[in-house]
Amino acid sequence: MVMDIAGELRRANTQEFTISRTVKAPVARVWRAWTEESQLKQWWGPKDFTNLGVKLDLRVGGTMHYGLRSPDGVEFYGRFVFHEIVPEKRLVLVLSFADAEGNVVRHPWDGEWPLQLLTTIEFADLGDRTEVTVHWIPVNASGAEAKRFDEARESCKTGWSGTFDNLDAHLAKE
Repeated sequence: MVMDIAGELRRANTQEFTISRTVKAPVARVWRAWTEESQLKQWWGPKDFTNLGVKLDLRVGGTMHYGLRSPDGVEFYGRFVFHEIVPEKRLVLVLSFADAEGNVVRHPWDGEWPLQLLTTIEFADLGDRTEVTVHWIPVNASGAEAKRFDEARESCKTGWSGTFDNLDAHLAKE
């Protein structure tokens, strides 16, 4: 299942951010954690953030809309728009901050953060383990947004590491 995104998204003039984690679960189990609404509600989001809910329509052109609460009590929302779904191999989506209704909005703490990030999540089958790799690159971004993305790489690493920690803890429950 692939949606043609050529011409629809202009990649920013910057280097892609990439992070990987090998988790202790077979790829089928990890895929379900990423693609089932009931499971995403249990782990999705950075460490120490509270998941307020997930609504998932897993199909090309479908969306995931979610809410999170930061440790200091700020509530915010995000959304995925799925462009490619290759079961147990890859998800390609555009990630944005959103309002409670799912409309794209600016980052709640950083007005220069890119509105859209092309996100590719790859799943490598390692038998009883799975390597999950996330690739992020701003799309349709201004020069200031691309610059801000470059400046925030350490913060991206921290956020994704915490999200992977939550995934590890979720997978360890079974």
